[in-house]
Amino acid sequence: MREEKYQPKMPDIMEAIFDAGYLIFDLVAAILFFTYAKGNTLFILYGILTLTLCGGDAFHLVPRIIRAACGTNDRIKKQLGIGLQISSITMTVFYIILMYVWKYTFPDFNIPAAVKAMVWISAIIRIAVCILPQNNWCTEDGNLKLSIIRNAVFAVTGIGVIILYAISGNANGYHMTRMVVAIIISFGCYLPVTLFSKTKPKVGLLMIPKTCAYMWIIAMGLQLLF
Repeated sequence: MREEKYQPKMPDIMEAIFDAGYLIFDLVAAILFFTYAKGNTLFILYGILTLTLCGGDAFHLVPRIIRAACGTNDRIKKQLGIGLQISSITMTVFYIILMYVWKYTFPDFNIPAAVKAMVWISAIIRIAVCILPQNNWCTEDGNLKLSIIRNAVFAVTGIGVIILYAISGNANGYHMTRMVVAIIISFGCYLPVTLFSKTKPKVGLLMIPKTCAYMWIIAMGLQLLF
């Protein structure tokens, strides 16, 4: 009996196009930051921030694009699992860098010691938890308990950065209170996906506004650059 050839469905094609577009946007933005930074630490940091976002997400989005085009297999499932682990770590690093982006965006403000400790300690804990093999990244079941722990401390990291942008408000006319909104949207969409997407796949659609929120964060940096 001849094996039926995989035919990608329209939602799969649309997902692949969206994911590819997102990665290309990040890559182009990073190139722009580094090209036009001219030694400005703020925009060099934005470039590193964008590359961290693009590089980390590529580890799980490229396998998703391949899966959408060619179908799934054990190799793709393993790549997706490892990719999710890597992107979970790089997203944590993303928020550490974003804290220092804030510092160089608003040099007249200082990072409160409590907030800096809050971000660093929660980030280190999350990275340590993400490294644990008990997460079962490459299995369907995962580990709900560790998922709750690593995402709870990740929320603390995000709250720390939100506090910083709330402190600076619209200083210098940059209107960076938008960053508060973008981070809240990203976490509001990301946390339900990580906790419930395996049992309720449609929750995964929240990754679209979450991804758009990250593109918005990068776009704010581009707006400052140009």
